[in-house]
Amino acid sequence: MSHAFSARVRVAPDVMFRLVGDEGVLVNLNTERYLGLNAVGARMWTALGNSGSIEVEPARLRADLDEFVDRLLGQQLIETDAGGESPRQG
Repeated sequence: MSHAFSARVRVAPDVMFRLVGDEGVLVNLNTERYLGLNAVGARMWTALGNSGSIEVEPARLRADLDEFVDRLLGQQLIETDAGGESPRQG
């Protein structure tokens, strides 16, 4: 799935994040789903929370982030707001 990289993201209302060393754990308290993040995933999660959009370069990083966001959406750990643009189709 491809996402509009101008979209703003926000943490879903009932999601908790904890760092354990360099790694992280995301838990959705509503669905009881969790996702373990390696050090790179934990840094990406932090970057998503601190950025104005999910836009990244170069193309490889963009593809990796797209896959990561897709997993987060699939597990209902984030919600997106298309920011006035339609999501890209891919």
